[in-house]
Amino acid sequence: MTEIRVLIADDQAAVREGLALLLETMSEVSVVGQAGDGLEAAALAAELAPDVVLMDLNMPRADGIEATATILAANPAIRIVVLTTYEDDKSIVGALRAGALGYLTKAATRADIERAVKAAAAGQAILDPAVQRQLLAAATGNGAGGVGGGANGSGNGTSAASSTATTSATGPEPADDLSPREADVLRLIAAGHSNREIAKKLFVGEATVKSHINRIFTKTGCRDRAQAVQYAFTHGYADPGTK
Repeated sequence: MTEIRVLIADDQAAVREGLALLLETMSEVSVVGQAGDGLEAAALAAELAPDVVLMDLNMPRADGIEATATILAANPAIRIVVLTTYEDDKSIVGALRAGALGYLTKAATRADIERAVKAAAAGQAILDPAVQRQLLAAATGNGAGGVGGGANGSGNGTSAASSTATTSATGPEPADDLSPREADVLRLIAAGHSNREIAKKLFVGEATVKSHINRIFTKTGCRDRAQAVQYAFTHGYADPGTK
């Protein structure tokens, strides 16, 4: 298997160095660079074209949400996994709307981080269970965070997070024209399963799964799996206990 090349973005040097040491102990994973702020992360991502970026959110110059959007605008093939202390709905939804494929809190274990990195490299979404619960709370109006100023101040990334949180919580309701099988596929996407895994679970071919996913994207307005995951959690299609 080809080695997964990872870029680490965090404003704390000790955290970056610790993550680098941790990642280097994982099979088929190598660290190709470290960035101390969002602008540096975007520049290094453009230069190094890593497979995965481990992205903190609260960083100087450009926060993780802004950096994620910039990186993916330049190279959509890069996978972003957020690793942060923040688990409020504005940060979560803002990161997912920017294109992050995974979201972990810094309480994540080595196994959690390895699973998220490898899943992201394979195009699968991974969300921390606490993040899943927060998304559901935000979708039902029970989230603790509002839509005002966020933890990161009034910079561009926070404004994006606030606006996307509002959009997700009050955006269009599901069209309810997803077929039962399409709803099943959406739930499995939200649970982090690959197309092959979904095909095995539903006893269909991968081509059939791809057809379902294309129809899901058309009906929900999602552009990619990250948006489909967000849609599933904010519109009641996902179950936090699903594995």
